[in-house]
Amino acid sequence: MVVLNKIYTRTGDKGETALGNGTRVPKHAPRVEAYGTVDETNATVGMARLHATGEIDAQLARIQNDLFDLGADLCRPDIEKDAEAEYPPLRMTGAQVKRLEGEIDAMVAQLEPLRSFILPGGSALAAHLHLCRTVSRRAERLAVELAGVEPLNEHAVSYLNRLSDWFFVAARMANEAGKKDVLWVPGANR
Repeated sequence: MVVLNKIYTRTGDKGETALGNGTRVPKHAPRVEAYGTVDETNATVGMARLHATGEIDAQLARIQNDLFDLGADLCRPDIEKDAEAEYPPLRMTGAQVKRLEGEIDAMVAQLEPLRSFILPGGSALAAHLHLCRTVSRRAERLAVELAGVEPLNEHAVSYLNRLSDWFFVAARMANEAGKKDVLWVPGANR
């Protein structure tokens, strides 16, 4: 369990931060950008939960916990040294990705197929879920960029990819199973 007795440490005053293995890096390092954007995604999920009830709220709570797991995974480099670590780092798993896939499939089964692109909006919950979708897409892009230069847990990127799909489908569900989706009308304002 984490114990935080002091919130500020002054160790970041010169623009550096510590990764999960203690290595100090600039606060703008690609790894920090990736897990920072995962944290931002988590904050948007918290906002969405203000409008959620029942099962969707429970699913969003699980996603928030997963996002902390994902941040812990991304802040710990040297994935190839995991077996040597005194305390194995927390890593995302295929089971977490599969859970999202199952939830997506269950929601899609309740929706009519899309016949148009949709605009972010409709209900308050749907609008917030679309914001979650776009921020999680940015987190995915940053994680993919990081994976291009450093080894990364494959499940971390897969989770982010499925997560944005989950938010999209959940937003449609929040719009009365797509009945209140706001449809894009190409060239409507020419």
